[in-house]
Amino acid sequence: MKRRHFVNGLTGLLLVGMVSAAWSAWRYEPGMIEKELAAGKTVLVDYYADWCSVCATQKRVIARLRTENPAYDDKIMFIKVDWDEFATHEVATSRNIPRRSTLILLRGDQELGRVVGGTGKEELKALLDKAL
Repeated sequence: MKRRHFVNGLTGLLLVGMVSAAWSAWRYEPGMIEKELAAGKTVLVDYYADWCSVCATQKRVIARLRTENPAYDDKIMFIKVDWDEFATHEVATSRNIPRRSTLILLRGDQELGRVVGGTGKEELKALLDKAL
C-alpha cells in the first residue's frame, strides 16, 4: 500500500470520528424525555433512522454547529429516537411526528420549535438558538 493512501485513509477515519464525537446524543429510552424536561432541561429530540440520508445531513450540520458554539451543549440535552423502533410509539405519536428527520426542541411543557426534513445550516441554527 502506498503511504499516501494510508495517510488519506487514516485522515478520513479521524474526521469521521471527530464528527461522531461532536454529535453525542443520548439514545432514547421510554420516559427519558419527560424525566429531563421535569428536571428543567431543554431537550432537542432527533427522530432519525440510520439509513436516512437527510438524517445524516442533519447530524453533520448539527455537529458542526455544536463545535462552533459550545453553548448549545451547555444548554441543550440531545436525545436521538430511532424511527424504525419508535415510529408508532407514544414518543412519536403524542407529538404528531410525521416522519424521520424531524427535530423538535422542548422545554417544560412547551415545544419551542420544530424542523421537519430541513438540512440548512441557518434553519438548524435558528432552532438551536431558541434554547439559548
